[in-house]
Amino acid sequence: MTGEGPRVGAVIGVIIGTPPDRFEAMRRFYVETLGLPVRVDRPGHLNFQWGTTRLTIGAHGELNGATSDPLRVLINLEVDGIEAVVARLRAAGVTFLREPSQEAWGGWIATFEDPDRNTLQLMQLPPGGE
Repeated sequence: MTGEGPRVGAVIGVIIGTPPDRFEAMRRFYVETLGLPVRVDRPGHLNFQWGTTRLTIGAHGELNGATSDPLRVLINLEVDGIEAVVARLRAAGVTFLREPSQEAWGGWIATFEDPDRNTLQLMQLPPGGE
């Protein structure tokens, strides 16, 4: 594309669908275990927001059970002090698939799953990094 005319912009949101019977477990995990900042919390719909970026958990009647392919999409959550966040989550019962480790680019990553087996990563950026 030459940059002329309408364009696709930045990612402004991600929706994680879950079966209605699994919604409450997902709600507890994202609100109570992770402690994400709730924007909207109503039956079957949970939404978080950071600036212009939103993460939504939504009950969807055509879904069944946990995801069968948990590595298809990874959601990165920015943290400061990854070791402290990992310790807090571990105390809340979260099992890590990958312990905190430093990447070649200088940041740190720790990987775990939500109750539906969606893969999430804590990501601590290097000082001054993106």
